[in-house]
Amino acid sequence: MDLLDWHRGRLTSRRLAVLVKHMPRDSAVNRELHGDGAEWTVTDYLLAAAVDHLAAANWMFASVNTDEDSEPPEPPVPVPRPGDEAPSADPAGEEAEPPVAAPSRAELMRFFA
Repeated sequence: MDLLDWHRGRLTSRRLAVLVKHMPRDSAVNRELHGDGAEWTVTDYLLAAAVDHLAAANWMFASVNTDEDSEPPEPPVPVPRPGDEAPSADPAGEEAEPPVAAPSRAELMRFFA
């Protein structure tokens, strides 16, 4: 298909809009409009959510079932998704947003008791 056909009058504006709107997921136009999210399907987002929930459940289990004297396990890092940006650092090298504090062992025990 020649896009000059639109200029020549052989391709209507409506037909051109339909062709652009229904381009494949991996097209350059979709990648430009939606970034990396163009390649992610609903299944990919659901799988990432399932992995995050499983990691959080395993971390909670390990936190509750460790000795009080031992160091608590590190909280899980979520699977990166398209559009998520890493926390930006200011010129002094500190994070712009404070990290979210993980619940303590006592808080988890109280929640699950």
